[in-house]
Amino acid sequence: MNAFEVLLIAIGMAMDAFAVCLGVGTIQEASGPRRTFRLAWHFGLFQFIMPVLGWYVGKSLLHFISPFDRWLAFGLLAFVGGRMIQSGRGSGEREMRRDPSRGWSLVLLSFATSIDALAVGLSLGLLGITIWYPAAVIGVVTGLISWAGVILGNRLGVKFGQRMEIIGGVVLILIGLKILIG
Repeated sequence: MNAFEVLLIAIGMAMDAFAVCLGVGTIQEASGPRRTFRLAWHFGLFQFIMPVLGWYVGKSLLHFISPFDRWLAFGLLAFVGGRMIQSGRGSGEREMRRDPSRGWSLVLLSFATSIDALAVGLSLGLLGITIWYPAAVIGVVTGLISWAGVILGNRLGVKFGQRMEIIGGVVLILIGLKILIG
């Protein structure tokens, strides 16, 4: 597998993370350089770790996860998306809103967008391809693309306000449905 093929895989793997970061970026509580870095770092880190895990664990764990991996990803994205919609429809009480770049929301989003990377790692292992270079490229590309998604989402959120937060929540749920349907 050459570097261009690895880059194409990395870009493809980063698209869900980009869409999620675009939606999350619309929330004003997720704006600012520290929060942007946290989101990009964790999305990139999870996209690096999951192919490595898939490569190491192989068929045994995939057999147990594959029957419900799509439902798991859908459930996590729908939960966070539903919270964003509820927050966007709220009465403007900012203290009730939660920062999705912290705590369990960040972990759930990072995990949900990187489940497919587990299968990529498994596939690369079955092909006999060493995992470290592709995993590093996938992680770095996802981090950079996620950063761009948050920045763009922040700009849209400032311009369009709470409507963008509702749209961001709907986008997360639609990404979850896309994963569920296949």
